[in-house]
Amino acid sequence: MIDRQLALSLACAGFALFSANTLAEVQTATLENATLTIDTDTNDFKIKALRNNSFQVTYLTDGKGAPYANLPSMALPEEATSAVTKNIAGDVELKETATTLTLKFNNISAHVDKSTHAISYSVNGKIVAKEQGGLSISSNGVSLSFALDENEKLYGGGQRVLGMDRRGHSMPLYNKAHYGYTTSSNQMYFGLSAVMSSKNYSVLFDNTASGELDIGKTNSDELLFKAQGGRASYIMVLGENLEDTVRSTVAVTGKQPLPPRWLLGNFASRFGYKSQQQVMDVVDQFNQQNIPVDAVVLDLYWFGKDIKGHMGNLSWDTVTFPEPEKMISELRAQDVKTVLITEPFILTTSKQWNSAVANNALAQNDNGAPYTFDFYFGNTGLVDVFSEAGQDWFWQYYEKLAAQGVAGWWGDLGEPEVHPDDIQHMWQSTKVSGAEVHNAYGHQWAKTVYNNLTALQPDTRPFVLMRSGFLGSQRYGMVPWTGDVSRSWGGLKPQVELALQMSVFGMAYTHSDLGGFAGGETFDPELYTRWLQFGTFSPVFRPHAQDNIAPEPIFHADPVKSIARKFIQLRYDMLPYNYSLAFENALYGKPLMRPLAMAYGESDWFENADSYLWGDGLLVSPVTSANQTVWPTKLPEGVWFDFFSDTKYQGDQTVNYPLSQDNFPVWVKAGSFMPMADGLSRTEQFDARKIEMHYWHDNSVNSSSYTYYEDDGKNPASVKKGLYTKLLLSASVDEKAALTLTLDSEGSYIGMPKQRDITYIVHGLSEKPQSVSLDGRSVPVMWDEKGKTLSLAISCDYQQSVKVVIM
Repeated sequence: MIDRQLALSLACAGFALFSANTLAEVQTATLENATLTIDTDTNDFKIKALRNNSFQVTYLTDGKGAPYANLPSMALPEEATSAVTKNIAGDVELKETATTLTLKFNNISAHVDKSTHAISYSVNGKIVAKEQGGLSISSNGVSLSFALDENEKLYGGGQRVLGMDRRGHSMPLYNKAHYGYTTSSNQMYFGLSAVMSSKNYSVLFDNTASGELDIGKTNSDELLFKAQGGRASYIMVLGENLEDTVRSTVAVTGKQPLPPRWLLGNFASRFGYKSQQQVMDVVDQFNQQNIPVDAVVLDLYWFGKDIKGHMGNLSWDTVTFPEPEKMISELRAQDVKTVLITEPFILTTSKQWNSAVANNALAQNDNGAPYTFDFYFGNTGLVDVFSEAGQDWFWQYYEKLAAQGVAGWWGDLGEPEVHPDDIQHMWQSTKVSGAEVHNAYGHQWAKTVYNNLTALQPDTRPFVLMRSGFLGSQRYGMVPWTGDVSRSWGGLKPQVELALQMSVFGMAYTHSDLGGFAGGETFDPELYTRWLQFGTFSPVFRPHAQDNIAPEPIFHADPVKSIARKFIQLRYDMLPYNYSLAFENALYGKPLMRPLAMAYGESDWFENADSYLWGDGLLVSPVTSANQTVWPTKLPEGVWFDFFSDTKYQGDQTVNYPLSQDNFPVWVKAGSFMPMADGLSRTEQFDARKIEMHYWHDNSVNSSSYTYYEDDGKNPASVKKGLYTKLLLSASVDEKAALTLTLDSEGSYIGMPKQRDITYIVHGLSEKPQSVSLDGRSVPVMWDEKGKTLSLAISCDYQQSVKVVIM
């Protein structure tokens, strides 16, 4: 409504004390291009309306009125505050009363108290969040304070093992390795300076410095962020329900690009493969034992025969890997991708030390020389990923490896694992300390790799596996994992919590080293199989561990191997469903793993970390204790089917699920569709012409719908340019209990099949139907009396509508 400068002469509303006893009266306010700039007695600041139901608040001066030098935003994409802001300016209004300024954008508003400049936020006219101390800049750094309601629950802080409701906890904002963690951890690899409330708002503290997040521990009614300097800014995201809040939070920080389809396959990985021959032998074993595999991951032995002394070589150890290009080529011929580890530490003993120094690629000390220090792997410097010189020098090695055929990139130790507070980085011509940008190091590293890869290989989707980052790292294709977890039941237990806490803030591909990484003197077959079963319904399937016990199923005896084979094959059979989840994430920011509270209400499910939704259709409850014969699962309302047996259960109760070695609680919601592809051994074998479309029927579900997304699995422009198709499936039950299934399609892509062979498989029928018709014509079907499933094979053109009626 307003896209012009509006200067307001504000009446003095008396003077009040705010924050650290400073005057805070609003004196003037100016609205231009969706940004309200406010001058006060002390801090000047601006409130910017963003898309996705969000506001950005940034201080321009400190508590004494002196200009404050803000570091650039890391949480927001650059376009979020530039052209986009201008595009929405017409929808932003400014209203004034005697006591309040209100910046209104659609159904959300930011209300500024004139006497204190404290901001409160509303949705549809209802206040849901209030600053308590607000932003504050002092000699101690930057802080942000909000009021908390008595019954409010909050996600937040990223990777921690504290329970889903983080209320009552205080935690460091400092990314740090926690080797061998189990059921409790207050500080880990990938923290997030953000919270998400059961009142359906998110606060994102856009500050990369070392600090602390206190969620009502010191003061039970206060949310407090503190940082050692850095940016004085935050983003407020407002939603009408939890799903809405999650989607907007992800969208404002930048949605994850659609990954390559092979990300959803099985990875062969360990610490680590020590020779070219070993790599080829491992892949041969997967082939011979009929276990699907799509990628092999090489840990640090690719550049040195020992753990210590070689980090920073950034080139092949030609003694143990004499013909790496031949190896990569032979793997590629088998549709197996090669993924390499890199680290940002350049040891003084490495082959590239002199080059790094000569090219000014390393972070510096106060004297302008490379800052060196000792850590586990040796005496080292650290690549300055913030400086152009550091980025350019580091990138040349990735470019050479990409030319050799390396398909995926693993960035390790990127917290960084050792990062002195006083180390100096050069960021946009400004010197910043390690303390100021510590939590952004992995984010900036991922950005460098991702942006350069997209320029170098414009027809390829980058795969970037990293264990540390910041808010918004997902927009650089980052695939995080939960670090060096203990190879124990205690290590398995928190993995749902860790993934969900990350997913709601955009890190949708957060996953664990399946089977556990650290320690473990003897092989625990039950732990291993239960962890792999959980991994089947996780964003990335990557068994990885210290190699005193083999992480790959090919090195274990039956029944472990046969159970692993079954679930890895299921993972491949589910590829169409899982890839559609990846599409939903890229299009709408919806996580692959979802808290039940996103679908079934915050009051009952907000704290639940025993189970999760895998997409909309599946509820997964991993077995995380040994020697269990039943596993209790709390089911939401509705009708649910056991995924493995089709046994039907009424929801809104706790079911003691009967366990065997090769099953665990996976439930399908009645009314759900699931596209599947039978018998793949590589994701590259996926044939869009042949799809099994499973449907779980119950008369209690009057209608349901599902959208299946499909493209070529490779084109990085699929989402941006709309180069994909949607199969629109629906089901309905009429008053005579007849089930009608319909199929329509929208969109297309290059290489899309002109005709499809679709096999409908309907679960949940109590008896063989009397008749089945396809577009009004009676058709033959197959009926499985034992499983009570109906199968109907149809062929259709890519734009043909199909209607099946089952009576």
